[in-house]
Amino acid sequence: MRRLSTALIGAALFIPAALGAAPAQAACDPGERAIRFSHVVADKGHPKGEAAAEFAARVNAAFEGRYCVEVHASSSLFSDDEVLDAMVRGDVEMAAPSLSKFEAYTLAFRIFDLPFLFQDIAAVERFQTSPEGQAMKSSMRDKGILGLAYWHNGMKQLSANRPIKAPADAAGLKFRIQASDVLDAQFRALGAEPVKLAFKDVYDALGDGRADGQENTWTNIYTKKFYTRQDGVTETNHGIIDYLVIVSRSFWEGLPAADRAGIEQILIEVTHEYNRFSFELNELAKMRILENGGTVRRLTKGDRERWIDALTPVWRQFEGEIGARLIEAALAANRG
Repeated sequence: MRRLSTALIGAALFIPAALGAAPAQAACDPGERAIRFSHVVADKGHPKGEAAAEFAARVNAAFEGRYCVEVHASSSLFSDDEVLDAMVRGDVEMAAPSLSKFEAYTLAFRIFDLPFLFQDIAAVERFQTSPEGQAMKSSMRDKGILGLAYWHNGMKQLSANRPIKAPADAAGLKFRIQASDVLDAQFRALGAEPVKLAFKDVYDALGDGRADGQENTWTNIYTKKFYTRQDGVTETNHGIIDYLVIVSRSFWEGLPAADRAGIEQILIEVTHEYNRFSFELNELAKMRILENGGTVRRLTKGDRERWIDALTPVWRQFEGEIGARLIEAALAANRG
């Protein structure tokens, strides 16, 4: 684990502050079955990008000449808003969309967008590994999509083009959100205007006035340079951005059982190793933001309570769709 951490820290320390669209890795050799893996983040210095690259390297080494994972980073193949339909069409085999992206296929994942539901990333993991969390991975099976593993990014922070400390500070501002009804309701509860934009468009939107602010993890904020177009970042830890590694059901179930088991074992190992490191990588990204002149504001206990009071009514708004028992299971994860 120390060797892994050192390697990832080194990658994060020396990557450019902003990364453009990354090309796919080298094309597969003739005769190899290509497994296209699409994601939207940088391939270096980001938990998902690093994990996807490692997964591909291990599968390609273990199945050389038979299977070849092609990683398409930074939305170079599909955006998260496009990739689910593309998977159903057969245009991509694997992806790792944000948990907010599944609304058209299932409403269960709305639980991860509820503000201030999870205390920290450890609580998120306890819920994801619970029977309730594991059952959610099969919720899109009848749509042709299977969930294989949860990958961590981290807790969400809030930024805007003016200081944000109290809930009232967000009123009247336009905040970029993912295409999520829960996130829409979250910002409307603050008197703000939610604006749905693809992740690849956020940096430009913060500069041209389409959005005044955004919510994201430290690694997203740093690697995409969002902090350079904002007054500062408020460390709210109000939500979670995690990913579900998904696979085309027809592709997956069409593999020989032994091959499927071997690929899944590699995914389990990569998931375990890189989820352990996501917290460190986010802390490193926060440090780099400060080193590069960014401003980080922290909430007092009283500040946080005011945010919770303002936003927990959103839970009741979506309780019927998510399910009270699922929310209770998430709250139980906070208790350890």
